[in-house]
Amino acid sequence: MRKSSKFNAIKTSVLVIFLIYLFLVSIELLGVSLKGFGIDFARKLIQTTSNPFLGLLIGILATSIIQSSSATTSIIVGFVAGGTLTIPNAIPMVMGANIGTSITNTIVSMAHIGRKEEFRKAFPVATVHDMFNLLSVIVFLPLEIKFHLIQKLSFFAANALGASKGMHFKSPLKAIVKPVVDFTMVLLHKNYIIGASLGFILVLVALKFLVDVIRSSSKGKIEVLVDGYLFSSPLSSWLLGLGLTSFVQSSSITTSIAVPLAAAGIVSIEQIFPYTLGANIGTTLTALLASLVTGSFAAVQIALSHLIFNILGTVVWFPLRIVPISMAKKLGDIAVKKRYIAILYIITVFFIIPLLFLFIFRR
Repeated sequence: MRKSSKFNAIKTSVLVIFLIYLFLVSIELLGVSLKGFGIDFARKLIQTTSNPFLGLLIGILATSIIQSSSATTSIIVGFVAGGTLTIPNAIPMVMGANIGTSITNTIVSMAHIGRKEEFRKAFPVATVHDMFNLLSVIVFLPLEIKFHLIQKLSFFAANALGASKGMHFKSPLKAIVKPVVDFTMVLLHKNYIIGASLGFILVLVALKFLVDVIRSSSKGKIEVLVDGYLFSSPLSSWLLGLGLTSFVQSSSITTSIAVPLAAAGIVSIEQIFPYTLGANIGTTLTALLASLVTGSFAAVQIALSHLIFNILGTVVWFPLRIVPISMAKKLGDIAVKKRYIAILYIITVFFIIPLLFLFIFRR
């Protein structure tokens, strides 16, 4: 009996590892496909920025299309270094990239839309990231336009780091996932539309089976690990988000991983919020290391402005966390009753509003 139980535990562990790997491959495939599909459009958008508010909108739209704040920030750094984009216009764009990158875990939560109780837990956990970023922009964009707060802080910090030598860190996760994604794209003849479609289908499949396996086999063990150790306090949750994102070099991946845990009822939105804040800061550290390697002052300042923006947002909204959490819960309640609202929310916030204002301001 004991041997049978041990075999089942090993079988379940292997299945969970495989499903997590499939989930990570699908997220990477989706990201690579969307990036390939929209990178030229994103470059053209960024190059035509004429004021800070447009910069914010372009940051949101460009990152929503290519699904990577790192890619958007890299393009921004290139244009700033080349003199075609000013720092005052670039910093709001980085803020927009912060909002745009949160689309990934919101899309991931849509995999649970057919199962009401899962969706009730998953959607608020995904959108609390959006709420934090939107609220941070509401507070700090006016301060940046009026007083250049982040520009000044990042300038002083970049000067302080001027003599530092950069380090290069390669994500071991990407080393494991990338060969499979690259091979898949070769098989698809680099057809980005098919790649994105396949990526999204695999996300749905991986999440459905992952949640089912966790629910049926955990018997409290995963809950003890997650609730008793990893998410036992706001500090441990924050450190987990920070450390994991610094390691895998993608806040999209780390915040998306939390969605099935929430759907399975293992973690709450209150536990996930500090984890998300840590992930937001963690994703800026790898960009900062990369910028130090370049030796470009503009690159370092932009990377630091991203870091400072997220630190300031954490300082303001962690003590006031009831605000973004309540907003996400309220949106979740509405979306559960009328599930088309969730789809409408994604399309409106990440695409229609930025496009509409871009059209108005450029007339």
